[in-house]
Amino acid sequence: MKQKDLFRKLEKTLDQIERSEDTLATLAAILERLVGAFKQELGLTGGRIYVRESDSFVLRTEYPESAAHLGFRIPLSYAPIQELLREGFVLYVPGDPGVDRAIEESLGVSTFAAIRVGISTERIMAFSIEESPDHERVIYTLNTIRHLINLKLRKERLDSRVAEVQAIQGSLLPAKPPDFKGYDLWGATRPAEEVGGDLYDFLPVSKRSLGIAIADSAGHGLPAALQARDAIIGLRMGVEDRLRITATVEKLNRVINHSALASRFISLFYGEIEPNGNMVYCNAGHNPPLLYRGGRFHELQQGGIVLGPHPNAQYERGYIQMDHGSVLLMYTDGIVEAADDSGRMFGTERLKEIIKTQKWNSARALVEKVFASVGSFATADPPLDDQTVVAMIRLDEGAAG
Repeated sequence: MKQKDLFRKLEKTLDQIERSEDTLATLAAILERLVGAFKQELGLTGGRIYVRESDSFVLRTEYPESAAHLGFRIPLSYAPIQELLREGFVLYVPGDPGVDRAIEESLGVSTFAAIRVGISTERIMAFSIEESPDHERVIYTLNTIRHLINLKLRKERLDSRVAEVQAIQGSLLPAKPPDFKGYDLWGATRPAEEVGGDLYDFLPVSKRSLGIAIADSAGHGLPAALQARDAIIGLRMGVEDRLRITATVEKLNRVINHSALASRFISLFYGEIEPNGNMVYCNAGHNPPLLYRGGRFHELQQGGIVLGPHPNAQYERGYIQMDHGSVLLMYTDGIVEAADDSGRMFGTERLKEIIKTQKWNSARALVEKVFASVGSFATADPPLDDQTVVAMIRLDEGAAG
């Protein structure tokens, strides 16, 4: 088998190993698959996995299984172990200097090879090999196996971290919109990657006031997700009844500026609505939400710059009145900047057309219509940027009753 073909077979073999939270279990599955798949090409007859404990490596897994050997200790001072830790791999045959026949015979081994696996020096994978191996071929394959295993372990570690962030981010999103008499609310977000830099929230400020937020961190992926998380948590901690909305935003801006991700920035729109339709808001560099009232659109722009770059930035309040039948649509730039084959962006005018095509009584239906329209218009799947839409409708007096 050619080296390129061997590499592909190794890669395919490891890809078939299911992800496990237990690294030792993953390595045991890899060992079994390698011995089974490469017995003919490499002369593998068995294998073992050792874990470092103090001044020894202890046998934890063996294939084919042999309970009699489990717990066998090889001293850290053993010459092949020292070479393995130094070089990352070893190949020994009977008679090589440094081989302790008593150790190898206890395990029923004569010719053996081993690799160091993982990001530390805590684990070893050893193979029993038929006598008279092709040294060059075995050494090439050992290093290839070591490279691919370490890649897999790193990927599993990263996948685990991403899964944790996904769970955290999911827990930050509202499980469902709150009941706020006279209004219908809905929000949804679709990340461009496993996690995204968009978030939205509904915050009960008091019995007569509901906070609504939408945030968009620069970029997307894990760093943006962490930044958006910090912004939403900071907002939740800072919001208080009778506290000026600008004071909350300015404090949040200082926190973000001093964070470890201060080189990044995040846009935020935050507003507080009352049952009578009065709303005070602050727009920190976010796409202006669209208020559709009485057949006309109003863009909510009052506020200031994005959060993060300037620790002493000051912000202004804006005021609107949501009459019965009014629609407020909040969105991130992943919606309006979604592009078709020719590079044309979806834009705000198409959003406005969706809003005024019918009389909306369901915020959820409006949000889903926006996503469907953007999905039909844009060609990138998944989207190139995170996409989030939040809608609030002040119901007609009859419907609100």
